[in-house]
Amino acid sequence: MQKQTLSKFLPLALFIIFFVGMAAVQFATPDMPDNDGFYHIKLAWLMRTEGLKPDFIWLPLSILSEKEFYDHHFLFHVALIPFTFGDLHTGAKWAAVTFSSLAFLAVWYLFHRQRVPMAWLWAMALLGISDAFLYRMSITRAQSLSLAILAIALAWMLEGKYKHLAVLSFVYVWAYDAFPLMLSLVVLHMLAVAMIERRLEYRLLLWAGIGIALGVIINPYFPANLVFTYRHLLPKLVEATSVSVGNEWYPYETAQLLENSLPALVAFVSGALALGLAGRKMDVRTATSFLIALLFGLMLFQARRFVEYFPPFALIFAAFAWAPLFVDPEPDPVFRSKLTRSVWTDLQSNIPGILLTLAVTAGMIKSIPAVQEQMQRSKSYDLYAGASAWLVENTAEGERVFQTDWDDFPRLFFYNTHNTYLIGLDPTYLQLYDAEMYDTWVNITRGKTPQPSEIIATQFSARYVHSDLNHDNFLRVAAEDPGLREVYRDGQAVIFEVIAP
Repeated sequence: MQKQTLSKFLPLALFIIFFVGMAAVQFATPDMPDNDGFYHIKLAWLMRTEGLKPDFIWLPLSILSEKEFYDHHFLFHVALIPFTFGDLHTGAKWAAVTFSSLAFLAVWYLFHRQRVPMAWLWAMALLGISDAFLYRMSITRAQSLSLAILAIALAWMLEGKYKHLAVLSFVYVWAYDAFPLMLSLVVLHMLAVAMIERRLEYRLLLWAGIGIALGVIINPYFPANLVFTYRHLLPKLVEATSVSVGNEWYPYETAQLLENSLPALVAFVSGALALGLAGRKMDVRTATSFLIALLFGLMLFQARRFVEYFPPFALIFAAFAWAPLFVDPEPDPVFRSKLTRSVWTDLQSNIPGILLTLAVTAGMIKSIPAVQEQMQRSKSYDLYAGASAWLVENTAEGERVFQTDWDDFPRLFFYNTHNTYLIGLDPTYLQLYDAEMYDTWVNITRGKTPQPSEIIATQFSARYVHSDLNHDNFLRVAAEDPGLREVYRDGQAVIFEVIAP
């Protein structure tokens, strides 16, 4: 009875542990670790105050213009709405803690459903599996919920819950445009079944495909969602470096990866070691998790953003591979006495758990302080608050602002929905809308266009320019342009008014 009671409260206890651990990371600083969280929480607030499909007017010269807008994080933004009551900045931080904790609990659910010995301890290893992974999980973005969905999907794949998987695939489409990952996991599971059991498990692919197809078609943004997904993902997959996108789309250097994700790499290698020690044929779940971890590992070597997937799936592979070795072994026949045999059996059966406990503890001791230190290097949460306030007070509603950095949009949008902006969220959104305009923008922001005021006024229809203080070449050119007049400056940004005809 006592054991059943403890088992009943285990998920809650684990969630509390995950929540406390991620809160310790998140609130190591009052700041937020990424720009995009400002956009997501503000859009969720707009959805609460103006309706679930607010008119998105803020990037008119992009593929996210008002007529083409597709909220490819729709259900994620819906999930953020409860965190928009009160201070939005604080709400965004608590949302990141909550969603990452739910993702970790989903991994435990997978272990629990698969009867992995010491499932709770394997799940706790997520708090020390990778510094970079914890950092990414601390960002108010859809990746944590995406991980939760994929972990639950794997559990249902292994259990053959076809209709459950269809529903989850439908939800994934509405939550995040990374839903093609679902098909990747299903195909890898099919491959594992074909290799191990010599049969074709097509039903999972059929039901997942049905769920995704329905999610795409029965969608509040259909057919704009189809067009956007194609236009957004293709440049990343084909020519990721042809446009200067965010750092997350570029790979880590080997030394960086070894420094921030060594436990994840060790877990992956240890899984292979465990397969040899177990001396058993690989089962379907282990083969599936190996292929998934391998896929995300290859993706990680292409783009660092996939560090949010490789470490947890490397851990899942390790847990499945080591599971047979956590079964009580037979005592060595050399030991004859009943007492000695009992002691030896207890020792042998506890060694794997002891080693796992030490590894999990060491990972947490290393990773949590390292991520806290990294969080403390985040930009100030009030960055551009002063410049945004000036624009609200001194410009007409809807006035377009020319920015010198596409990555400034989320913070400007957070503080100021009074104005509209030239570029934001992803530079390819402008480049795909008008490649010539994008190239012109790049040349101006890099200080390669003398006296840019006339072009800013005529080609971009902007009367105000916002720049951080790091664009030295542009600031030098702007100071020499009689068509640009500095109207605001603080320690974070400068605003110019275009006075050219």
